[in-house]
Amino acid sequence: MDIDIFTLFPEWFAWFSEQRHVRNALAAGTNIEYVNFRDHTPLSGGQVDDTPFGGGAGMVLRVDVMDSALREHYGIDPVELPRKRRVIALVPGGRQLDEDYVQELAVEPAVTLLCGRYEGFDERIVEHFCSDTLSIGRYVLAGGELAAMVMCDTVLRKLPGALGDASSAVEESFSAALEGRPEYPHYTRPADYRGWQVPEVLLSGHHERIREWRAQCSRERGLAG
Repeated sequence: MDIDIFTLFPEWFAWFSEQRHVRNALAAGTNIEYVNFRDHTPLSGGQVDDTPFGGGAGMVLRVDVMDSALREHYGIDPVELPRKRRVIALVPGGRQLDEDYVQELAVEPAVTLLCGRYEGFDERIVEHFCSDTLSIGRYVLAGGELAAMVMCDTVLRKLPGALGDASSAVEESFSAALEGRPEYPHYTRPADYRGWQVPEVLLSGHHERIREWRAQCSRERGLAG
């Protein structure tokens, strides 16, 4: 999988890139590149934004700046780019990230993420350069960088070789194995701590009863949510 992240703050991703499952995914062939679109602005002084037409607070990322950054990086008119790879604008009002969206992205060979900042993108960026939008929740972040890390984290762990045990990603919250429901509770040693005891069924060694108990807990959590 090839992932390009366009951001004003590529250095923010240094910590993310060092996480074990991310390193594993990279070692297994995934490529992540961070592109600072300020480096490609056609404007003087590294300018990337401007005041919004119609007035209002804040600054808006310019369409000509994004055009220049995408064009220089890919060598084609950005309008043509969504035909070659998934181009996603990270915006608060975008399509919400969920398990279905993650599964879609996990099978894409190439994804481009555009991180907003300030008051966001000139809408023409979203309309003409992007194939999708993405939001990690109905709230506002200072920029798209954290959303990009969340998206990459959820997708990369689906890829072969990212997790130490591939089965870890099979039966987990919202997976098909659990029919989209939250995962069941987990316990470990000690079995009795301050009088808080692990459910007896988990100590029974009876795998079918354990499976049934876990399925029931998952169903109950799904109803509660």
